[in-house]
Amino acid sequence: MVKITSYGVRPIEQPYFDKLNKYDFDMTYVEELLTHANVTAAQGADAVLVRGNCVVDRQNLEAFAGWGIKYVFTRSVGFNHMDLQAAADLGIEMARVPGYSPYAVAELAFTLGMTLFRHVNLAISQTRQADFTISNAMFSKEIHTATVGIVGIGRLGYTEAKLYKALGAKVVAYDPYPSDAAKELAELVDLPTLLAQSDIVSIHVPYFPGKNEDLVNTDFIQQMKSGAVLINTARGELANVPAILKGLEDGHLSGYGTDVVADEVAIIGKQFASVNEVPNQGVQDLLRANPKVLITPHVGSYTEPALQDMIRISYDNFHDILTTGKTANAIHA
Repeated sequence: MVKITSYGVRPIEQPYFDKLNKYDFDMTYVEELLTHANVTAAQGADAVLVRGNCVVDRQNLEAFAGWGIKYVFTRSVGFNHMDLQAAADLGIEMARVPGYSPYAVAELAFTLGMTLFRHVNLAISQTRQADFTISNAMFSKEIHTATVGIVGIGRLGYTEAKLYKALGAKVVAYDPYPSDAAKELAELVDLPTLLAQSDIVSIHVPYFPGKNEDLVNTDFIQQMKSGAVLINTARGELANVPAILKGLEDGHLSGYGTDVVADEVAIIGKQFASVNEVPNQGVQDLLRANPKVLITPHVGSYTEPALQDMIRISYDNFHDILTTGKTANAIHA
């Protein structure tokens, strides 16, 4: 029986792993994300399964290789946490999950967008303090009179666009390689046009280290419509925090909603005694900007359908490579 150690498996997720284990893998679950401190939990395994924000660097891969582990797969779409070159050097195969329920992230992005668009967070923050006054800042448009811009209209962006479209919003999108379905659903425009027109801008683009850090910078924000809402459920590295905070301070942005932050390995999954203890100054500054800023702890994919998809595909990836020597979802340096 093939032994697999899976890191970052929450207790609520374990029954799904067990139920979907149609190949009868011998599974060991580690609740914590993979770190240098708990790498030894995989000793004796044939393969390892990780998730985003696990430390899959050369040091840990060398340990795996030393124990004869040949397969280290991730149950995430993104794989910037995986050291592909080190894996290639050590003869370790890697694979990912190319996609899961697009509604998971799309619904969260939509929820963040509507919460800020209708100033719900501002209203709640006031009533929590027994303040029931109604300020000018709570005055809002209605979504059917608004324009929503989707930056990157792949599966996730397309699904979010459908949600807004169903409520009567005008949807515009920017994508260098739009699908035929995207062309039918949204009006395709260039990025400056999208930013100038949109009341809500939602970002769904992959992060390419060394290439598109700070995609959302001062120039990006200055091109946005005054009073617009910005949503980022893609990657924290895409957002230049000082530029966003300046936009909020100036009133050019009315709100920023994000499910992702920088330095997630040091932050996500941890509880801090205070905002001051969060080990990233930019994230501290964003937290202090509430209620104009909404942050969720990277829970976009934390839904039952998405989890089931991730597990099924991960199990299939292991089965395929073990029985045929390859998997369609392999990733390489």
